[in-house]
Amino acid sequence: MKQLLTIIAAVFLLMISANSFAQSVYAADSKYDADIKVYVADSKYDADLVVYKVSSKYDADDNKGLWYFTDSKYDADKVIYFVDSKYDADITIYFADSKYDAEWRSANKKHLMY
Repeated sequence: MKQLLTIIAAVFLLMISANSFAQSVYAADSKYDADIKVYVADSKYDADLVVYKVSSKYDADDNKGLWYFTDSKYDADKVIYFVDSKYDADITIYFADSKYDAEWRSANKKHLMY
């Protein structure tokens, strides 16, 4: 019985942690306050990640490119800073017009948003 409760608790914790990769972001005014430096590309083919801005933090689940911009860095999962050059960036994004276009185009940088 104790082993069954341990297994159930472990499964429950995994389910919670799987949903904790929300993509709430805050755009900082300084690169020194940021976790990640981001460059916005003109084309989705030049981007590592295609991002769609959602209007609710509940729509920004998982690490799929659905971002919710918060008003406070303390409410954000990641603090980003927009740079003017792709050579200064950790990641290149493109803002899509549809949430169905949001996707990782370069999986080797996916870890930056966890």
